[in-house]
Order: sequence, then structure tokens, then C-alpha cells
Amino acid sequence: MRSVLIIVAVVVLLAYTGACWLLHAKQREMIYYGWTTTVDAASTDFELQRPDATLRGWVVNRDRPDPIIYFGGNAERIEANRMDFARMFPGRSVYLVAYRGYGASTGAPSEVALVPDAPAVFDHVRTRHRGQRIAVIGRSLGSGVASQLAARRPVERLALVTPFDSMTGAAKAHYPIFPVDWLLEERYESAQALRAFREPTLILHGGRDAIVPEESTARLIGMLPAPPQVVRIDDADHNDIGMRNEFAESLIAFMR
Repeated sequence: MRSVLIIVAVVVLLAYTGACWLLHAKQREMIYYGWTTTVDAASTDFELQRPDATLRGWVVNRDRPDPIIYFGGNAERIEANRMDFARMFPGRSVYLVAYRGYGASTGAPSEVALVPDAPAVFDHVRTRHRGQRIAVIGRSLGSGVASQLAARRPVERLALVTPFDSMTGAAKAHYPIFPVDWLLEERYESAQALRAFREPTLILHGGRDAIVPEESTARLIGMLPAPPQVVRIDDADHNDIGMRNEFAESLIAFMR
């Protein structure tokens, strides 16, 4: 019996170690779904050259002032927002730039690449709109990118949709038996990045979000140095929040 128990324990330990290795090795494939958003470069109307990649996307209301930069979710086709954003922000231009490996952008997505790309996009937009205020919206994964940008550039106001305090904080709820702090390289420490950010901030989240745990969003809210405006849409989940009237109403009012 003792030998059997030892064998079982060894098998369980090996299986657990293998699962840890798999989570670590495949984390980017589990986070980034750029391959589901691929489009032809000819369909885009914005391009920014980076040293090792070309970022492409779309501009809504191109000649309007006070631009908004939008960072989407990890499987979001950001171009699908063009009509809605044109209606929501008729007096402002909106830049939707696909991450590396998304849409028609080249390269491969990772935190070490996406975080420096965001200030490059901001600087490009600032050159186009000299002396104008620049606001940022980040959704889900994009909330992590937007938070890092707000720590590095003068973002006039920041809207975070379904945001997390950190990627590790959100992941722990999904993988409670694994040492996520050790395994995860894609961390997106939003709360830490925003520890000195005091510009107007909007937090939009759903009461039925099964992807970003509500406690992760709550930790972010609690760690911000200035109280944000918080809109909780009780019956919205992670993916359908953008279809709720409160979503557009809140963003329009905040950006006004």
C-alpha cells in the first residue's frame, strides 16, 4: 500500500509540474488571440513604423480635434467600433491601432512589446494634434496597456473598461492551485502603474464578468490615488458590456 501511495504521489507531482510548465510555456497563446482579428493592410487607414514592426489601424473623424486613443481586448476586432465611436464622439477624432500580431499589424504581441508601442502611438497622435488634449480608453487587455501609457505620458483622462489590478491578480482567480506569481511573465501591473495618476478616471465593469473577477477590479479602484468615477452595469458580462446603453452613455458623458 505504501508503494502504491508513493507512486500515486509521484504521478500527481509530475502531472502538477507538467501543468505548471504548460501554463508558463503557453501563456502568450492563452492571452493573445491576434490571429482571430487578421485583416488586409489595404483595409486600414493608419500606419506607424516601429523599429521591429508596423502598427496599423483606423482613424475615426480624422480631422477633428482632441483625439481619443483606444486599446482593445485580447480578441477584439477593434475596427468594429468605428461606427459606434463616430456616433459617440462626433466632435473628436478616435485612433484605433491594432497591437502587434493583430489586425494588419506585424510582429508578435507581448507585454515587453505592447507597453513601449503605446507611448509611440501617443507621441504620433500628439504630433498630429499639437496642443490638444488626448484621452485614452482601454478595454480588458487594453486597460493594462492604457494604464501603462498613463504612467508614461500626459493622458488628459482615462477610461478603463472591464479592468484588472494586474494580470496576475486576475489569473489567480482562474488558476488558484498554481503559483501564478512565479509562472506569469505577462503581468500588466495596472494598479502599480497608476499609483501617481490623478487625472479624471472612469471605471466601467459588469456585474456578471466571469473573465476579470470583480475583486480584481475592486482592488484596482481601491489603489487609485484619486477616487475614480465607477459605473457598474449589473447585468453585463465581460463580452457584452459594450452592447449596453450605459456603456455608451457613460463614455459620452465622461469624454464630454
